[in-house]
Amino acid sequence: MHVSVVLPAKNESEGLGRTLPMLRQVLPGAEIIVVDDGSTDDTAAVAAGFGARVLSSPYSMGNGAAIKRGAREARGDVIVFMDADGQHDPAHIPLLLERLEAGYDMAVGARNASGQASVGRGAANAFYNRLASWMTGHSVQDLTSGFRAVRAGKFREFLHLLPNGFSYPTTSTMAFFRSAYPVTYVPIDVARRVGTQSHIRPLRDGVRFLLIIFKIATLYSPLKLFAPTAVAFTLLGLGHYAWTYAMHGRFTNMSALLLSAAVIVFLIGLVSEQITSLTYRKD
Repeated sequence: MHVSVVLPAKNESEGLGRTLPMLRQVLPGAEIIVVDDGSTDDTAAVAAGFGARVLSSPYSMGNGAAIKRGAREARGDVIVFMDADGQHDPAHIPLLLERLEAGYDMAVGARNASGQASVGRGAANAFYNRLASWMTGHSVQDLTSGFRAVRAGKFREFLHLLPNGFSYPTTSTMAFFRSAYPVTYVPIDVARRVGTQSHIRPLRDGVRFLLIIFKIATLYSPLKLFAPTAVAFTLLGLGHYAWTYAMHGRFTNMSALLLSAAVIVFLIGLVSEQITSLTYRKD
């Protein structure tokens, strides 16, 4: 198989200096594409110096935007996505490619607990994995890993779904599951990133946490999220009605509001389910 390796990079000259030589050793015949996402350092020069094909953006558009641009330009029938910061070991790429040769359409490098940036982020990722596993009915071992190998043609089917920000792994994984393209996971170890370490920002990451949860639901089966919510509102409405009837002998506005909310949430779930089904039509 002809392999293209896409590395989104923003101010990653130091990481590329460590990653690209190892990548050349592991895959000497592969096409290597570094998507320079508006870097202010010499990322582009370092990448070109190691023989990579450089796609430069005049300003930062986001990690997902870099992934989409690299996927469009890649010539290989298999694309490997990996970080440029030195966390991902190119020696693991043959393990991912072996899974594709075995018949899978996406192979993801699954990090262990020690590979998480922090305890808080590790707990959030564990929650994402459990939620995605419940939604899909399959074991999702690392929903947010950016280290993966995919069949290029099938990955490009979902480029219009991918955000320009940082949740492209979530989006692409759920899209493959939804379309019945087989996905597998390969356990890997990751190193500490080269350069500035990432930091948790409670407000920003809390909002991102909620957005990813809703993205998981809307990308796969919205009714699996909306139906339990509607049931919860129904039980609250009936419980409140039972209490007010026993105490005051009447049906209150709050009971009506809760029961109405249950109906509305369920109907929104039905409409969302139909919209999701239309999203994956290939025509």
